[in-house]
Amino acid sequence: MALEKDTIIAVAKQKVPELEALEHRNQLTLKIPVDKLKDLCLELKQNEATSFDMLIDITAIDWNRSKERFETVYMLYSNKYKSRIRLKCALEGDFPVCPSITSIWESANWYERETYDMYGIKFEGHPNLRRFYMPEDFKDPETGDPLYPLRKEFPLMGIPYSLPMPPFPEKFGKTIE
Repeated sequence: MALEKDTIIAVAKQKVPELEALEHRNQLTLKIPVDKLKDLCLELKQNEATSFDMLIDITAIDWNRSKERFETVYMLYSNKYKSRIRLKCALEGDFPVCPSITSIWESANWYERETYDMYGIKFEGHPNLRRFYMPEDFKDPETGDPLYPLRKEFPLMGIPYSLPMPPFPEKFGKTIE
């Protein structure tokens, strides 16, 4: 039995009265202030009316605008009700900070590390926030600033010579220096 969207919204509004509920293609999204994230996640998990016991994924969006440049996106699932929900939090600044929800769902550990590695969003309270895919010293060779590959300003062709490339096989012709 799937959850009614009105039930989810009612439970969420008890913690975040100012939330914005959106529906697109029969999928519910709740836009909430970042400072209410942990409280709402805990409520959605523990409340018997919702029971969102699984964190499916965390990602981010770089809108590349001056105010609220980034948005973190959380996908939750309720095994009990076979229902999904999406939470979104707008973040300001070029180096935004968001609270970690690893204390609510352990799976957030890897998702937050991945989001940090790709977008540079720091998750305050994370037990071991470090790079996930990229080397710890993945920096701009000219400025020394950390690089985050999914940010809008990251060059489409990458940063020349920032990562070692595998040798070009001889059978394909001339080697690249």
